[in-house]
Amino acid sequence: MKNEEILKLKAEVLSDVAEIFQRVDDVAEFNTRKVLNAMRELKVSDAHFKTSTGYAYGDIGREKLDELFAKIFKTESALVRTQFVSGTHALAVALFGVLRPNDEMISVTGAPYDTMQTVIGHAVQSAGSLKDFGVGYREVELGDGAEYFNAIKNAVTAKTKLALIQKSRGYSARKSLTVADVEKICAAVKAANSNCITFVDNCYGEFVETREVTEVGADLAAGSLIKNIGGGIAPTGGYIVGRRDLVELASYRLTAPGMGAELGASLGTPRLLYQGLFMAPHVTAQALKGAIFAAGIFSKLGYKTFPLPADKRGDIIQAIELNSAERLTAFCRAIQKYSPVDSYAAPEAWDMPGYEDKVIMAAGTFVQGASIELSADGPLRQPYAVYLQGGLTFEHALIAICEAVREISLELRA
Repeated sequence: MKNEEILKLKAEVLSDVAEIFQRVDDVAEFNTRKVLNAMRELKVSDAHFKTSTGYAYGDIGREKLDELFAKIFKTESALVRTQFVSGTHALAVALFGVLRPNDEMISVTGAPYDTMQTVIGHAVQSAGSLKDFGVGYREVELGDGAEYFNAIKNAVTAKTKLALIQKSRGYSARKSLTVADVEKICAAVKAANSNCITFVDNCYGEFVETREVTEVGADLAAGSLIKNIGGGIAPTGGYIVGRRDLVELASYRLTAPGMGAELGASLGTPRLLYQGLFMAPHVTAQALKGAIFAAGIFSKLGYKTFPLPADKRGDIIQAIELNSAERLTAFCRAIQKYSPVDSYAAPEAWDMPGYEDKVIMAAGTFVQGASIELSADGPLRQPYAVYLQGGLTFEHALIAICEAVREISLELRA
């Protein structure tokens, strides 16, 4: 496409989504007020930004951050640590903390994300997986309507210890879940077994709406600090929030029984975690605007996008079916080329640990792999969908997405 054609298309899409953007801004304002009020009520001060080393007993910054997360998520307890190496690690710690040999867990949203499959021992027995430790596992395919909720009620039995709910779509065409969807799923699980733990993989879902999943029936939730809730400033880490007894069990798995949340040095990160949390509602809104714009412009070009621009969103991820490995590669290379970091690098598909297919990933980010920063990736398998997420500023997303349009049009002409 010629430059003037792309500029015209950009203007059309921006006009189309103006009202949608206003709704995103309204949610960001609501959530900013929520975070601000929590920081005011809990009296966050400069003293909480001091670093700790060694065992870090009595680290007031670490303890206050846990309080903040618990207040924002409206839960009894929280465990927020840079010792979590990823969102998958936080999820695994929660699962291994709560589950015991001969317990049963059910994923009620179908097959989980690729990296979670090795944690569970999903299709192939993985060394050290939950299955390896004798935890039973079953699935209910994600659906809609009475038939789906009846399937959950029939699958969850008195033996079922935990129901896993994945809010985001992962590398699949399934829809991401809204908070209202999670509420209905939790209700169906509890109707079948009131003692079954409802656990939400909340990665990519924080601050997208005005409510969080722990406000509507989730007993436990976990996610990554280098996604939404770290605001693009947190350098690493993850969180677990929920019922006090469940968070405590998770803390024993993170450190050791009897030690739990009492240890964990901050090593110079506290201010970054607090500031990232404060910025998170705004940065999440920037990422959402980028995703909505991408949906709009690629829909106009005839590609299948999910969700569509006006669809209600449960996460920041935008999927676009590009239908060829060449177009998927061209898209990712454009995003990388218009990144502030490593713009000179050319992404190549490779065998990433924890994934079944080769994956190509563009991530020119200030924090390595931070998917709240503008990034794009996808597995090299049909329908060659790219999964776009993040964007610290909408302006950056706008520029890079338009360049991706240009790169794909050049690929089609080649």
